[in-house]
Amino acid sequence: MSKILIRGARILGGEPRDVLIDGETIAAVGSGLSDRDVATTVEADGEMVLLPGLVDLHTHLREPGREDSETVLTGTRAAAVGGYTAVHAMANTFPVADSAGVVEQVWRLGRESGYCDVQPVGAVTVGLGGKQLAELGAMADSAAQVRVFSDDGRCVDDAVIMRRALEYVKAFDGVVAQHAQEPRLTEGAQMNEGVVSGELGLTGWPAVAEESIIARDVLLAAHVGSRVHICHLSTAGSVEIVRWAKSKGWDVTAEVTPHHLLLTDELVRTYDPVYKVNPPLRTEADVLALREALADGTIDCVATDHAPHPREDKDCEWVAAAMGMVGLETALSVVQHTMVDTGLLDWAGVADRMSARPAVIGRLAGHGRPIAAGEPANLVLLHPAYRGTVNPAGFASRSRNTPYAGRELPGKVFATFLRGHATVLDGKLT
Repeated sequence: MSKILIRGARILGGEPRDVLIDGETIAAVGSGLSDRDVATTVEADGEMVLLPGLVDLHTHLREPGREDSETVLTGTRAAAVGGYTAVHAMANTFPVADSAGVVEQVWRLGRESGYCDVQPVGAVTVGLGGKQLAELGAMADSAAQVRVFSDDGRCVDDAVIMRRALEYVKAFDGVVAQHAQEPRLTEGAQMNEGVVSGELGLTGWPAVAEESIIARDVLLAAHVGSRVHICHLSTAGSVEIVRWAKSKGWDVTAEVTPHHLLLTDELVRTYDPVYKVNPPLRTEADVLALREALADGTIDCVATDHAPHPREDKDCEWVAAAMGMVGLETALSVVQHTMVDTGLLDWAGVADRMSARPAVIGRLAGHGRPIAAGEPANLVLLHPAYRGTVNPAGFASRSRNTPYAGRELPGKVFATFLRGHATVLDGKLT
């Protein structure tokens, strides 16, 4: 591989420095680095910010089974455009990723696609049925080396099954990532339970349906001495439970989605199904609590919950519409808008919440590393001063169900490097 020189990049938002990439690693970081034998020079002009490549703990790539929504190829292309060098592919595929064979298939598809690393997430229970543990050990021992297990899309609501899963994953330093949703409290639910649901006459989705499961699971994790990760935390009450659990020293981590940092249930008044998501958009008070919790570290990381759907599954009446939003290509912009431009996080904080911490939680080696000589060249270079209108027609994802169409957002990924290879350069896939 040829050498690449990134000149004048603000590493983690600091003073401009040069970064020399040689093959798959960072060869040098400094000022005035020589461009001798350099094949490509990328001018950051002292304005662009250089971060470690982003890591997503929660991506739906849909393959195998729903290639009409997304494939590993199109999903990883979208990830690269968004600045991601690694994603964790959720298990609710068809067939479900509940065996070594399926997770290895997804892993190998990721290796072949080349746009970012794909780390499969294994199902907790067979077929996501919640009744019988899946082949956790076999998936952990497979070529994919699965370390994150989740029935995402469904809650592991049986406390005995959840306890057994937490006990089982301790043997290989795994983590159970819980979709916190008490099913009996959300039967037929269409949106957040509150003032807006009452006025619209839509069945409400109470915050306690999320909070009660989180409270149970942090207690279970503490009881068995295991790791639990809370997917797409969405309420102020959930924040307080996680904060309490962490104050006890329990091994609990949590993620928040970009859309829950920005959007509220007031948008459901439009009846546009693009805003239908699981968990639902909450109140402004919840949004502010989530931002503060991400800033103070109570919430460990941002995860996209990238959930692509074909047009026919979203372009219909609200009640019949599928839940979910695409998010890989807009996540960094939303985080800049809600967290950086508001002063809640600096760029070093963004690198921590969108790269370093998710890599540690997912036990993903080679990602989320410091930008220093000898480290893997997994990097993203972005232009924070850029302002542009989101146009889903130009997405790399196969699906277009974004809630940000027509909205102006800041920041643009200029380049993404995966082990020294520019998967995106000058904002375009290579």
